[in-house]
Amino acid sequence: MSPVWGHVAGVLIVLMMVTFIGIWVWAWLPHHKRTFGWLARLPLEDRTAPADDAIPPTDEEERR
Repeated sequence: MSPVWGHVAGVLIVLMMVTFIGIWVWAWLPHHKRTFGWLARLPLEDRTAPADDAIPPTDEEERR
């Protein structure tokens, strides 16, 4: 194998790592908390989703 493949593999690994970290940071952004909280409670609910598919407010939002 030529030394070029080592550099190509290194660049690909760095790109994959940056992509993973970017997705991880995106998932932990504060404005996703409401959606992810709703999705986490979804399996525990007995009723079906609202007709308009609106995300219901969280307990914190209802208290305000």
